[in-house]
Amino acid sequence: MTIDDSLFMRAARRQPVSRTPVWFMRQAGRVLPEYRAVRDSLTLIEITQRPEVCAEVTLQPVRRFGVDAAILFADIMHPLIGAGVALDIVDGVGPVIHQPVRAAADVERLRPLEPAADLPYVLESIRIIKRALANSIPLIGFAGAPYTLAAYLIEGKGTRDFARTKAFMYAEPALWHQLMERLTGMVIAYMRAQAAAGVDALQLFDSWVGSLSPRDYAAYVQPYARRIFDALASLGIPLIHFGVNTATLLAEMATDGASVIGIDWRIGLDDAWRVVGHDKAVQGNLDPCVLLAPEDVIDREVRDVLARAGGRPGHIFNLGHGLLPQTPVDAVSRVIETIHEYALVTIGE
Repeated sequence: MTIDDSLFMRAARRQPVSRTPVWFMRQAGRVLPEYRAVRDSLTLIEITQRPEVCAEVTLQPVRRFGVDAAILFADIMHPLIGAGVALDIVDGVGPVIHQPVRAAADVERLRPLEPAADLPYVLESIRIIKRALANSIPLIGFAGAPYTLAAYLIEGKGTRDFARTKAFMYAEPALWHQLMERLTGMVIAYMRAQAAAGVDALQLFDSWVGSLSPRDYAAYVQPYARRIFDALASLGIPLIHFGVNTATLLAEMATDGASVIGIDWRIGLDDAWRVVGHDKAVQGNLDPCVLLAPEDVIDREVRDVLARAGGRPGHIFNLGHGLLPQTPVDAVSRVIETIHEYALVTIGE
């Protein structure tokens, strides 16, 4: 079997599959005791800077759960780290920027990213993982989207209202677009380098884009998302576009150039797919909190997502965001078992 024959790749290309493929955002880490053992002695960034360790962490959920795709263990901040932005990844807080962007001089300090020189350890990790996987399942690479990176740079850390980001966007539109231009160049360079190193698919994470209205998305963000997917189209691999709280943005996102649209849990998968259009594949969209529920609830909710997909080619099962740290390992296994059981029942029918 080649990678192109795998369940994930076939579903991403809207080809028929024997059962729905499944992987989880944040499957590498968090819930796994073997990952926590690694974290006892290394920070997240230190793990990513040690390719052999990074590869091991990436492969842990593949071995334990038998998921249908691996995702590179990395952080959405890596392009900024590579470009020399001083930041910390703080447990329970997330990225904290030492010197937030406040003026033109701060934007001008952002230099272009040169992945081979700036992030060689990420690319070496990809090569090691690909050798270990031996074409058994695909490896997904990813990057944070320009809007989310800009929000962290401007806010200095995560926020609820994105007030500084939006004020900057509205009050300094020329500077905003200059910032987005620079970040877009970084993201394109980073994702193309991951593809050259061997990843089989790429996902653009826009974690905070749901804070925008459709009109603001179209004016301030969409041109850059489209530029990224235009630049990656010639790679010929599945391109996934995922954002959080994007039910009102799906119609716009569907025109940006990705071949797969990630759906969060705030909209039914069937409703989202109608908005996106059935010429696109979709990924999602179980609420991560369902995995904290009893088994019968997990079974019911997983089957509901699958039923909403309706057996149509092009569905990749995932959560509507990443696994929560307190998720029981058995709950992750139960989701996968339920998907497999559903396939057996529906094929039997």
